[in-house]
Amino acid sequence: MLQSHYQTNNIEAGCDEAGRGCLAGPVFAAAVIFPKDYTHPMLNDSKLLTARQRFALRKEIEISAVAWAVEQSDNLYIDQHNILKASVYTMHKAIEKLQVKPGFLIIDGNYFIPYKETGHKCIVKGDSLFLSIAAASILAKTYRDEFMEALHEKFPVYGWNKNKGYPTLFHRKAIQEHGVSPFHRLSFKLAGKQESRLRCKQ
Repeated sequence: MLQSHYQTNNIEAGCDEAGRGCLAGPVFAAAVIFPKDYTHPMLNDSKLLTARQRFALRKEIEISAVAWAVEQSDNLYIDQHNILKASVYTMHKAIEKLQVKPGFLIIDGNYFIPYKETGHKCIVKGDSLFLSIAAASILAKTYRDEFMEALHEKFPVYGWNKNKGYPTLFHRKAIQEHGVSPFHRLSFKLAGKQESRLRCKQ
């Protein structure tokens, strides 16, 4: 069973992102506030769950949370600012969107830029330790997966319905054969040395 809270003095939101290591598509982030007595035996790091489990838990999270929010930043923003800053900025957008304002934030990972005057704690592998971070990871992952599956309908050659934009061998070969799409992150190493010569596939 994951821990319900890091601290109990303030309303606490857990934050996480999805899509940081992808070659294409936005980075998504979510923030979740649970009731202080909330527990759930199945809620865990999204990477340890099946797709079916994640989507089932998403419904549970959205019903049970005091507040939740999901936001995204597109590939153009990522290319302009780098993926680390884009990930944090997207978390900030999700926090700002919360209908209940937290007094403390717990962040998955080891890097965060303070959000206004709100205190925070970075927790490595926090999505496998705290319920609210695990819930944020599930929301960010499922909403991003749906986004990439919808993009797949317009750009089927990249296999985004399966790889979701991650750097699989199939995805890299598709970039070599068909060029890049308007949704690829041009600041990333897409297909080896020839990446700067790839054409944009409209």
